[in-house]
Amino acid sequence: MDAFFVSVEEHDNPSLKGHPVVVGYDGPRGVVATANYEARKYGIHSAMAVATAHRLCPELIVVEGHYSRYKEVSAQIHLIFHDYTDLVEPLSLDEAYLDVTVNKKSVPLAMDIAKEIKARIMAATGLTASAGVSYCKFLAKVASDYRKPNGLCVVHPDKAIEFIDRLKVEQFWGVGAKTAQKLHALGVFNGKQLRDMPLSRLTQEFGKMGKMFYDFARGVDERPVVTEWVRKSVGCERTYAEDLTTYEQMMMALTPLAAELVRRLEKNNFMGRSLVLKVKYSDFRQTTHSYTGNSPIKGIDEILMHAANLLSDVDLGDRSVRLLGLSVTSPIITDTPHTDTQLTIDW
Repeated sequence: MDAFFVSVEEHDNPSLKGHPVVVGYDGPRGVVATANYEARKYGIHSAMAVATAHRLCPELIVVEGHYSRYKEVSAQIHLIFHDYTDLVEPLSLDEAYLDVTVNKKSVPLAMDIAKEIKARIMAATGLTASAGVSYCKFLAKVASDYRKPNGLCVVHPDKAIEFIDRLKVEQFWGVGAKTAQKLHALGVFNGKQLRDMPLSRLTQEFGKMGKMFYDFARGVDERPVVTEWVRKSVGCERTYAEDLTTYEQMMMALTPLAAELVRRLEKNNFMGRSLVLKVKYSDFRQTTHSYTGNSPIKGIDEILMHAANLLSDVDLGDRSVRLLGLSVTSPIITDTPHTDTQLTIDW
């Protein structure tokens, strides 16, 4: 979907249209969740501090998110997807892979299915969507971002290498800012230059990701569309309006965090053997500490006991803490879900 959260807000409140708008918390520690295209013209993007966004655009409108509403609209859109295929892999509330190789409506061309779905989303929700169509997840994902907003991009197998050659390495799945800098230092700025890199050098520099980059540069991606998966963790975190400066403050802050974690564990019927404490300092550096036992971690008393032990390992020094997080991992599996093994369309 195109700027999904903001688009829903504009649909529900048309007076916002035409103005630079972001969804986020308008406070000293607020972060942009989504920016509309008017706001993006000022260089505003998701994960940016709201204070920075205000400096870039003084007339910026900040709207508090309504996440239950976004889930409602997302569910509407997924009902449309399932009219065509049950091979749907959600990536987030506003994005999913669809495998339409064999589809319920027997439409021969995936491009025509994409056009139909886009039109139906507009009719049902009043929102625009962008679609990418190709023979593998990597190319479909890149194509979905290629002509936003309200775009449709098809990458035919015969044109895949030509398409990949033109891509900036930043457009490759798995390439973040630090990886892009490292690739640039190696003289790699686009898909063609990436394909010219030997596999041995890529794996030396990037480990397993190097093999993935090597394959992507050749248009190879055998990942299936997975309709069900095993949840690997449940967690929660909180960014504080004022930094925590003592262990006592941190311990007090962990109590409501542990209570929220218990609620989420029960809601998701999740059991795990490991507890992870996440600490992000005021300089945005972060560290994690973990405990693993032989039985499920459950109950606020047990979580707080292990969290306190993990907290004692945190080297606070002269730093302050802006964020704390707790999560339970190492799931105890009782049933093995079925997974599908086909692919092609990314929404």
